[in-house]
Amino acid sequence: MATKEFPVELTQASWFKSSKSGPNCDNCVEVAYVTGAVGVRDSKDRSGPALIFNAGGWQTFVTGARGGAFGRN
Repeated sequence: MATKEFPVELTQASWFKSSKSGPNCDNCVEVAYVTGAVGVRDSKDRSGPALIFNAGGWQTFVTGARGGAFGRN
């Protein structure tokens, strides 16, 4: 399935840590909800790349993560 690119402005986004991240955790992600999209980035590399999901893609990702689809083997 091809993905459609869409412009997303993240410079003014309000990022927050995942509720599953502990206070001293070194493998945290941050999430930002912006108009029409959800951004996800590594909390240790805030200037690095971010994954961008549309609403349907975000829901699919969250459902898969909760169901263990991305667990380590």
